[in-house]
Amino acid sequence: MSTASAGLAKKLGYNDVRVYLDGEPEWAKANLPTYSTTDFIVNGNVVLIDTRSTANAIAGRIMGAYSVPYHMLEDKLDDVPRNAPIVLYGDEDVIMDALADVREEGFNFVSLVDGGYEGWVKAKGKTEKGPIYNTEIKWVRILGKGEVSVADFRKVASGEDKNAIIVDARTKEEVAELGIFKNTINIPLDEIPNRLNELPKDKKIYVHCSTGARADMAYEELIKNGFDAKFLLLNIKDAECDCEIIRP
Repeated sequence: MSTASAGLAKKLGYNDVRVYLDGEPEWAKANLPTYSTTDFIVNGNVVLIDTRSTANAIAGRIMGAYSVPYHMLEDKLDDVPRNAPIVLYGDEDVIMDALADVREEGFNFVSLVDGGYEGWVKAKGKTEKGPIYNTEIKWVRILGKGEVSVADFRKVASGEDKNAIIVDARTKEEVAELGIFKNTINIPLDEIPNRLNELPKDKKIYVHCSTGARADMAYEELIKNGFDAKFLLLNIKDAECDCEIIRP
């Protein structure tokens, strides 16, 4: 997020905004952890994984968690979509290795349970115990408020759907380096409030950035100004995106 984008965040009602210029990709590259909120773990469409031994999971685990002992983790994730949000917890001596391994497998949204199982119990989170019946991980993307499906986004990028346009909310520098999708206009997030007159109100507007965070903020700005907008919550490098890119 740029400093200008942080200013827009404040306009949208966020009061405590600071800028980490290197961003989440560099944070993850350094194998530094991020932690999920309790609400995200309980109500989010996540894959929650207990990497402790099966015996420990039977004795007690977070409700809804899949039991996947650390040594089995790589094999169990083979068939899980790479855009699935993964939340891990386990023994302190291996949990950071598990985090690094899952990120290296190509998952873009990986976080930990703060304090692990013990921290969850201490916070009075719901748990379960006994035999484990969910042995195969199954995850299906559920669109959140304001999200556009990848299939609908592709139709616009390919020119099949002419009733919508795509707005790329990345910076000009990012576009110059990485290219832009077809049938797309580039309006960086911090420029959107001053360039609303360039956008049609008689068409749908699908916004994307690199991962979805800035696109979500741009979507909020567009909705506030009466546009029919949605945003793409997906790392655009994900193979699922599969849209033609015009190279600089």
